[in-house]
Amino acid sequence: MTGAVRRPREAYRRLRLGTRLALGLGALSLAVFAVVGTALTTYMRDYLEQQLGTQLKLVQTVQSKDAAAHGTVKRKPYYGWYTAVYDVSGDSVALRRPADVPEDTRAFADLARAMAHSDTELLDTAWIRGEGKYRLRGCEVEQDVVLISAAPVADVDETVERLITVQVVVFALALLALVVLGRRMLRRGLKPLSDMAHTAHGIASHDLTESAARLPLRADGRDGGPEVAELRTAFNTMLEHIDDSLAVRAEAERRLRRFVADASHELRTPLMSVRGYADLFQYAAANEPGERERHLARLRAEAARMGVLLDDLLLLARLDAAEVDTPLRTVDADLVELVRQAADAFRASHPEHPLTVDAGAGELRLRLDPQRIRQVLDNLLTNAAVHTPPGTRVTVEAGAAGGAALVRVVDTGPGVPAEDRERVFDRFYRVDKARSRDRGGSGLGLAVARSLVRAHGGTLELSGAPGATVFTVRLPLAGSDGAGPADR
Repeated sequence: MTGAVRRPREAYRRLRLGTRLALGLGALSLAVFAVVGTALTTYMRDYLEQQLGTQLKLVQTVQSKDAAAHGTVKRKPYYGWYTAVYDVSGDSVALRRPADVPEDTRAFADLARAMAHSDTELLDTAWIRGEGKYRLRGCEVEQDVVLISAAPVADVDETVERLITVQVVVFALALLALVVLGRRMLRRGLKPLSDMAHTAHGIASHDLTESAARLPLRADGRDGGPEVAELRTAFNTMLEHIDDSLAVRAEAERRLRRFVADASHELRTPLMSVRGYADLFQYAAANEPGERERHLARLRAEAARMGVLLDDLLLLARLDAAEVDTPLRTVDADLVELVRQAADAFRASHPEHPLTVDAGAGELRLRLDPQRIRQVLDNLLTNAAVHTPPGTRVTVEAGAAGGAALVRVVDTGPGVPAEDRERVFDRFYRVDKARSRDRGGSGLGLAVARSLVRAHGGTLELSGAPGATVFTVRLPLAGSDGAGPADR
């Protein structure tokens, strides 16, 4: 029994929302029609029976005079009506003749007998054999004389039956029209939800194109009302966020795959060199002892180079992950002094590149990590030396403008082609693909520099034209404990 009840419920739950709402509206309307029809039928029956009783009373008023004058009533007032006069005394009941009564007079005699013990008019409804249902009314004409009148109730019942038939037909047609039209209106009103479901299916099939993953907002107001319009807007906003998130995720995966491939490629070279020099060192130790120190020095150099590469990769990973334990150790430091120190180190290591420093005579104190900012400056200066021919002039400028501290590294080398400027900060990217790794570095210097500047809340930009390359470091002055440029 429980399974039989559960199956219709499951079938109902599988119906579409518009159909379920239409059926619910139909059931509610059916209940309303039933209540209205019952009330109307009951009221009409009571009204007709009351009218019949009033008509009986009026007829009996005339018949009472006739019975008092002639002792009986000789004719029917209406076709199908009956009239009888009874003599009652004690428990005896006698019908006066002539009388117009049916063959079955038990109901008449019973009402006359009841009138013998009553001082008021009596009403009764009885079934007379061979005639049907009648409404009987008794009244006293004179002492121990009772007038009984009977009117058929068939007309009342027929009228009520016709009223019920009309109600059933009308209510059934109205219910059918209400369900059909209501379902259409509901489907039209729920069309935005169907569109959302279709869009959701498109998302499930990984189709996030502009046409498939957006719900249009209609300007004619026929989009389901303000609630549905708000739902459309929220749904489109959610889809935009999902689309953006998927795009960011796809870009991150693409960069991760490229990063892993490049890192594997970059690490393979020093590893192969380490293994090769280790074999040479082993061979020299057995056959040519004089060559051991040279091979050992190269082995150490390759190991150191691989260690620097791994340190840069670890630093980039920590900066990208935005770890709580940030690699920055900020203090109040003078940016101009850091520029001068980087310039001195550059002159010592690259004497073939003349260097000019324009930093003014004052200080420019900021809240920063001196070691990391020095690493940024060294990377930019080394980049200028590595990618320009000997004799190329390099200039370093330091100052403040627009609420930020600026450091510019300018060289007069061949410049960076326009098609490569967007990717010079990518990891392992080299403008000169033919440059050896011994000469050109690992390709992480500019990526590390930009990440470190961003960790300080600043920016690193590349500009310039053929014959000039300009790297601009912009660091915010906010949060500096020392005097700013305006104070100086």
